[in-house]
Order: sequence, then C-alpha cells, then structure tokens
Amino acid sequence: MINNLMYIELKTGYSDDGPAWIGYVKTSKSKKTIYFNDHAFQKNIGNYANYIDIENGNKYWISGLKKEESNRHWAGHGKIMIDRRAVNEYLFLIGEKVLPLNLFEVVDIEDRFPVKRVKELLNEKK
Repeated sequence: MINNLMYIELKTGYSDDGPAWIGYVKTSKSKKTIYFNDHAFQKNIGNYANYIDIENGNKYWISGLKKEESNRHWAGHGKIMIDRRAVNEYLFLIGEKVLPLNLFEVVDIEDRFPVKRVKELLNEKK
C-alpha cells in the first residue's frame, strides 16, 4: 500500500461543484484502487470522472495536487475540505505560508481504508 496526499472530488450529481477533499489516501501497488474516507475507488475511463466508487457507483475525479493553480475544475465552485494533518505538507508543496480560508475548510478526516471489506465484495462478484 502506498500513502499519498491527493485531491478527491465527487462528480455524480454535481458536475464541477461537488464536495471536494484534499487528504491522505492509500493506494494499491498498481494505483488502480484508491482508498479514502471509508470508500474504495477503481480507475474509470470517462470525460469528467476518472474513478468510480466500487460500492455505490458514484463517479469521482481523483488526482495529484496542483502546485500553481486551483485543484478544482475552472468551472467549479465551493470550498475544498482539507485534512488538518495535511495543511503543512500542502502549504509546502504550493510554496505558501498561509492557507486561503476563502478556498479551503480545514477538517478532520479519519483514516478509514476499507481494504478488507472491498476485497471481500470483489471476490463475491467473481
């Protein structure tokens, strides 16, 4: 498992204005499966979403962090929720000293990675 700081945005039902987070994820070695906030996502080929929630089918955009521009789509709106533990790492990455609170909301995101539950679910489908 690989731990990374990533951008996650719900697309289903929201287009470019869905809830968005910056937080720590776990990934499989292949990076085809990403675990975050008690969800598991697999790669999906699509125009506006690149991952799909394995359990409920919702579509998400998941990516690494942008250093010089907003992580949201240019047409998107709304604050990005950022894990309190990730703020310093994110500020270092973007070369800033203060998080712009008009763009971000600092939240506590619990590390809940449903690896076992999802493996069991995928094995049932076989």
